[in-house]
Amino acid sequence: MNLINKLKYTLLSGLLLSSTLTFSQQKFKVTLDAGHGDHDFGAVYNGHIEKNITLALVLKVGKILEKNTSIEVNYTRKTDVFIDLVERANIANRADANIFVSIHCNANKNTVADGTETYVMGMSKNASNLEAAKRENQVITMEKDYKQKYEGYNPNKPESMFAITIEQEEFIANSIALAGKIQDRFVQDLGKKSRGGGVKQAPYMVLHKAYMPRVLIETGFISNPVEGAKLDSEEGQQDIAEAIAKAIVDYKKEFYDGEAGEITNDKPSQRIDDKPIKTTEPKKLDSVKKIEPKKVDEKPIAKGVIFKVQISASPTKLDTTPSNFKGLKNISMSHSTIYKYMYGETSSYEEAKKLLLDAKAKGYESAFIIAFKDGKSIDIKDVIK
Repeated sequence: MNLINKLKYTLLSGLLLSSTLTFSQQKFKVTLDAGHGDHDFGAVYNGHIEKNITLALVLKVGKILEKNTSIEVNYTRKTDVFIDLVERANIANRADANIFVSIHCNANKNTVADGTETYVMGMSKNASNLEAAKRENQVITMEKDYKQKYEGYNPNKPESMFAITIEQEEFIANSIALAGKIQDRFVQDLGKKSRGGGVKQAPYMVLHKAYMPRVLIETGFISNPVEGAKLDSEEGQQDIAEAIAKAIVDYKKEFYDGEAGEITNDKPSQRIDDKPIKTTEPKKLDSVKKIEPKKVDEKPIAKGVIFKVQISASPTKLDTTPSNFKGLKNISMSHSTIYKYMYGETSSYEEAKKLLLDAKAKGYESAFIIAFKDGKSIDIKDVIK
């Protein structure tokens, strides 16, 4: 091969490698939303202003995440400006974000109230959840032409959103998983009180129009003198930001990178969905261990385990016909507090990964693999290990 051909070959190889790396290293996109802004101060107690605290928290979370080269961060606001609730969701939609995280501070006339709450979009009729949604949704009255823009919705009655047509909720399971990880970090890392026993559902307008897994975090009570002071302190904000950032990275590893088996000390969240049932595997003989790596792609990982791909979840029961699931066949359904819809069934993890690719090709970008043993849901991390 002459020098010119060698140069051509080297250049072509470099271009192919570069394009392969670009394709295989698609970044995980996070949209961070700082609640309130400009003339919308949010809650104000004892000199602590919600709009300033949420912005400081978002910028700190973003700074931590941006150190990870596999994560791309965009913001609904980075300064003290007013952004419509629907526009906040649209910013995430235009960015094609993988997750949307809206950060707020809580408040209550009872200044003793403290602790954190993490919400997903839902039609809960719980009075306290509706009251929280009412407080945050009230901001729409500051928007121009809000009566036309939010026709059929009364911010003083969040339950009026029940009458608005809600698209099939494809992201609720993943939203719950993300919210659960955030709550776990708050409790385990910061020793914060988790109010209400875990993840909550409420009709938040800022979450309604974001088409990806999304959560709203109430980081603490600005009305509580002690908690409010901590929320407004540099140290307190940094601790909260680190907890949120770690939870996002945990979620990314499990649901985007497929590294669930590598996460340690990740206790099950207090979620709305089914709790995983742990199984204890018997010890294996040394002779079995030696030959196991050669057969890992040929046989099921564990006897009696089957894999399915969860493609969506919804408070509404749907017929499992292909027309309701973008042409996908072999759809099954389970129900606890929500209806979960699963695609395919196989005893091979490798085959399950192919089913996952099929589901994502049909547009179910938030789909993920789940495992069952003897008809009961089990933690897939245990199976992979």
